[in-house]
Amino acid sequence: MPIRLCSSRSSPLRPTTVIFKSLLFISFLICGATAITSPGISSLSNIATFSKMTGKKESSVLGELKETIRQQKSEIEKLRQQLKQQAPAKSSTSHGGGHGGGEVSEEDVANYLQEPFYATSLKRVGWLGIFLASLSFTAIIMNSFEHTLEKHIELSYFVPLLAGHGGNTGGQTVSTVLSALSAGTVQRKDAARIVLKEALAGVLSGIILGLIVGPVAYKVMGISYHVTTVLFFTMPLLSTIASTLGAMIPFACIWCGLDPSVIAAPAMTSMVDVTGLLSYFVIANQVFKLFGLEL
Repeated sequence: MPIRLCSSRSSPLRPTTVIFKSLLFISFLICGATAITSPGISSLSNIATFSKMTGKKESSVLGELKETIRQQKSEIEKLRQQLKQQAPAKSSTSHGGGHGGGEVSEEDVANYLQEPFYATSLKRVGWLGIFLASLSFTAIIMNSFEHTLEKHIELSYFVPLLAGHGGNTGGQTVSTVLSALSAGTVQRKDAARIVLKEALAGVLSGIILGLIVGPVAYKVMGISYHVTTVLFFTMPLLSTIASTLGAMIPFACIWCGLDPSVIAAPAMTSMVDVTGLLSYFVIANQVFKLFGLEL
């Protein structure tokens, strides 16, 4: 009895038809699998190629970074060597209290902070006593020109003004020179140049201030013409004396092995007060003689 491949209601299939359909189905499966797997394979190859390219770029960037780091390390070492060579030179130029042409050391700062107040006072009071005694010469000068002051009372109006101006001018010069010495921009060998420069600056500033103060005293305050003339000629001389002493005293203190930060300012003030007052009355006597006035 022949074998039926389908039910009794369907038509019978031939064996060649079944084989043909099976081969066709298998070919469809093979084509689909090829179509599916082909893009994957190409994408994998692209990924591999990209990874190789990025790897090469990363390796080149890392190489450049390493070379830059090596160069920076070498530059840092050179700078350290230069700083080590400069440190002994700065320390060798330093002098008492950091005012000998070098920078203030950390040891000096620490000593000042730890020093008690009574030690600081005792260190300074001796010099202040000496300068206070020197200011007694101002009283001697005032007594010597007492008759001139009685006849020309207007001269006494400007004694405090001239004393204050001399102290201000000299104080500016002292602080400038001490700052330059502490910073190391000025050395002891530059003393003559600094003194000449400050003296010329004092002359110019005194002339400018004299041209301002003289007319104000004469026009506004009603001061006599002869006293105004004395004031005009005293201002440049006083400014020159103050600037010159303010530049000389710090260098003199260094040469004597003293601390200019303690001595320079009060020494300058005392000397300027005495010399300025003496110059004021000497100029007054000469001007009054020119005007034919009694002294």
